[in-house]
Amino acid sequence: MADTEALVAEIEALGGKLAEAKASINRRFIGQDRVVDLVLGSMLCGGHALLVGLPGLGKTRLVDTLSTVMGLKGSRIQFTPDLMPADILGSEVLDVTTDGARAFRFIEGPVFCQLLLADEINRASPRTQSALLQAMQEREVTIAGKHRPLGRPFHVLATQNPIEQEGTYPLPEAQLDRFLVQVDVEYPDRATEREILIATTGAEDAQVHQVFSAEELIAAQSVLRRMPVGDGVLEAILDLVRACRPGEPEGAGLEDVLSWGPGPRAAQALMLTVRARALLDGRLAPSVADVAALARPVLTHRMALNFAARARGESLGSVID
Repeated sequence: MADTEALVAEIEALGGKLAEAKASINRRFIGQDRVVDLVLGSMLCGGHALLVGLPGLGKTRLVDTLSTVMGLKGSRIQFTPDLMPADILGSEVLDVTTDGARAFRFIEGPVFCQLLLADEINRASPRTQSALLQAMQEREVTIAGKHRPLGRPFHVLATQNPIEQEGTYPLPEAQLDRFLVQVDVEYPDRATEREILIATTGAEDAQVHQVFSAEELIAAQSVLRRMPVGDGVLEAILDLVRACRPGEPEGAGLEDVLSWGPGPRAAQALMLTVRARALLDGRLAPSVADVAALARPVLTHRMALNFAARARGESLGSVID
C-alpha cells in the first residue's frame, strides 16, 4: 500500500511539472497541442519521433523550444545528399606534438548531444542515414573499433517533407521502426494562425523557461515505466497490433491490402505511449481510448500498403481505423 501511495504521489507531481512544461512550450509553438503531446510523450518514453509536415509549420522551432524547456543539450544536423557519416558521428585526426610524437584524437560530431534535430532526414543517402541506426537503438556509436556512449538521455527528433521527394531517399524500414511515433504536423486553423502572426512578427519573441533537467527527465521515464496498465488495455494493444498483420488469424483478409504489418516493437511502443498520454492528461492509468488515439502515430510508419491497395486509393489510416 505504501509503495502504491508513493507511486501515485510521484505520478501526480510529474503531472504538474508536465503541465508547466506544456504551458511553456505553447508560448512559442502555438496551437499544436496534439503535436506537443506526441513529442513530449515520446521523450517521456525514452524514444524518438519523426515529424512529417510541410516547411514553415514550426517543426524546427518546436525542437529548439523543447531543448530549452527540458534542459537538454541540443544539436542540429541539416541532412543533404552530400552529407557523410563522419559529418554526423565525428572523426579521428592525427595530432603531432612539439617533440614529434603522433597520436590520434577523436573530434565528436553533432550526434554527441542529448536532443538531436535531424532536419530533412530523407535527403541524405542510405549510407549516411545508417550512421544513426546504432545511435538511435543503442545510444552509442562505434568508431575505429571503440564504443563511444552518447548523452543521457538521448533523443532524435527528425523532420521530413511529405511532398517534395525529388532528390530524397526513403527511410529504410529498420530505421522507421526505431521511431517511437510518427507525428503529422498539419496546417493551423484560422484562429491559431492569427495568433501566430501576432506573436511572432512583433519586436520581441516569446520566451520559454527551463522546467526539467536531464536527470529529472530520466527520473520521469522511470516513473512512466512503473505506471500500471490494466489487462483490458493490454489486450486491446495485442488485438490491434496483431489485427494489422497479414497472415495472422486476427488480420485475416489483409493479404490483398498490406505488404507487411507492425512487429512486436509496435506493441512495445503502444504500451509506453498510452502511459505517457495518461500522464500528460493528469490520469493515473491509461485506458482503451488511449490505444485508439495513438494507433495511427505508432502504427502508420510500421506498415505498408501493397501495390493493389495503392492503386485502389486505400490508405494506411483507413486500415488502422
